[in-house]
Amino acid sequence: MKNILVADIMTREPVTVSPNSNLFECAKKMVQKNVSSVIIVDKQKLLGFITQQDVLWAITKKEGIDLSKIRAMDISPKKIAIISPKNTIKEAISKMNSLKFERLPVIHENKLIGLISAKDILNFHPEFYPELEEFAKIKDESEKLNRIKKNDVKVKEGICEECGNEGLLFRVNGMLICESCKESL
Repeated sequence: MKNILVADIMTREPVTVSPNSNLFECAKKMVQKNVSSVIIVDKQKLLGFITQQDVLWAITKKEGIDLSKIRAMDISPKKIAIISPKNTIKEAISKMNSLKFERLPVIHENKLIGLISAKDILNFHPEFYPELEEFAKIKDESEKLNRIKKNDVKVKEGICEECGNEGLLFRVNGMLICESCKESL
């Protein structure tokens, strides 16, 4: 199990789009191929990476804009985490956990040769589920904290809607709660 390489279980023909593709084309391709991401390549060279979340972000942040007018390259991250086909599955899991990514492009000699995802690993070795489940929990907690930070608005003193204590209140998820209840979220 320790000697299983990324190359052994990666998706060998990931769904790709050209650098000139727009977000509408990316979304359409994701739906057609039933995948959650597309890789932007030019002659097998990795240029970018678009996920369903990127498309949703564009829809919500740029209300009323036509997705066919947004180039995928314009919202793709500039720095993309990659992995070598010679890395082990354990190394792939470790990298995914530390970066909070669910998939990594596989690059060999500066060319895209595949994609490894948490799903690929689980399909091959279900016993890795506890490690990947921990990754999912960490990611969920991180997202939860980000939501709390965004909704963190101080209000005057009052009574906490959660515990009933009196003190300085914060608006979190539409409720007025004290600092101790906010920290327990």
